[in-house]
Amino acid sequence: MPTDFLVKKADLKETRFVSAPETRALKANDILLKIEHFAFTSNNVTYAAFGEAMNYWQFFPVPKGEEAWGRIPVWGFATVVSVGSTVSEATGPSHIALGERVYGYFPMSSHLTVTPVQTNALGFSDGAEHRVKLHPVYNHYRRCAEDPTYNTGTEPQQMLLQPLFMTAFLIDDFLADNQFFGAEQVVLSSASSKTAYSVAHLLKRRKTVKVVGLTSPSNAVFVNGIACYDQVVNYQDISQLDSNKKTVFVDMAGNAKVRANVHQHFQASLTYSCSVGGTHWDALSAPGQGSALPGPKPTLFFAPSQIKKRSVEWGAKELQSKMGQAWLKFLPKLDDWMHVLESEGQACVEKVYLAMLNGEGQADQGYVLKLN
Repeated sequence: MPTDFLVKKADLKETRFVSAPETRALKANDILLKIEHFAFTSNNVTYAAFGEAMNYWQFFPVPKGEEAWGRIPVWGFATVVSVGSTVSEATGPSHIALGERVYGYFPMSSHLTVTPVQTNALGFSDGAEHRVKLHPVYNHYRRCAEDPTYNTGTEPQQMLLQPLFMTAFLIDDFLADNQFFGAEQVVLSSASSKTAYSVAHLLKRRKTVKVVGLTSPSNAVFVNGIACYDQVVNYQDISQLDSNKKTVFVDMAGNAKVRANVHQHFQASLTYSCSVGGTHWDALSAPGQGSALPGPKPTLFFAPSQIKKRSVEWGAKELQSKMGQAWLKFLPKLDDWMHVLESEGQACVEKVYLAMLNGEGQADQGYVLKLN
């Protein structure tokens, strides 16, 4: 029987598991996916923290009467275990076979029913009514058999880092596309986070700006060890940075105090303030909030907007090619930077979730989870 992991929207520390028949009965155009395993990172905490503001709760709605609860989106792999009659009878690329493996956006659940549309050899999108108005980037599922970046042996790395790396790719591209807003350096908070060090890796390869990482003392050894940053500074030492140097701030932490300290330190030297994540979810202010701060108003980075821009300018195929090439160059580094920890069962899923929520995750670890 399908199992869902739910969190209370008003209090993310309150959780429960529910077992019930799949909420969407299998229709002629549907397929049922068994979610084999999924990654859980601080990025997923951000999904929960911004669930209302950024519509993350809408991707996988809960049954009627359970609206106080939500299903957190995650990235993972699933196997097709049942298909509707129309899907079964289709020929060519539109035919989706039992046993196929797909990669994409799922709830923290054991199963998911989707309605494949725009199906081709590379993948399909979920055409379910509740997802139609949500951004297509999150609705697309890649068919592993034809995915040039897929490798059975690197599934954990793909789940854990590829979605974050794609966001990092777009941040790096956005900054370069805007000539780094005239800055000489880019300062990233939560420097030990996977998205932050992915951005740092890409920025450093350009050799255009100085890359500075802000981190806690407990993560400083790790951040220095991965050699993605030109300089690593503890949060309490922000005042040691050159306040006259033109600077872009990329805020991965979402910590209102850290953001204020950066803005107050650089003042007019801050040329752009980019709000991305919420790894410090319990110290968040609203996305983009900060008009009273010195310097530019923090602006929320929305990856799909940069995807849309580059899809028009480069074409979707070329954009995917550039992302894929960058990912394949980045992938070999992960064996030295990240240890994969796999856990299975409800108790393990809840334990990892609460640990990440409480900021207890280790920078050099990546969690891959599976619900029975």
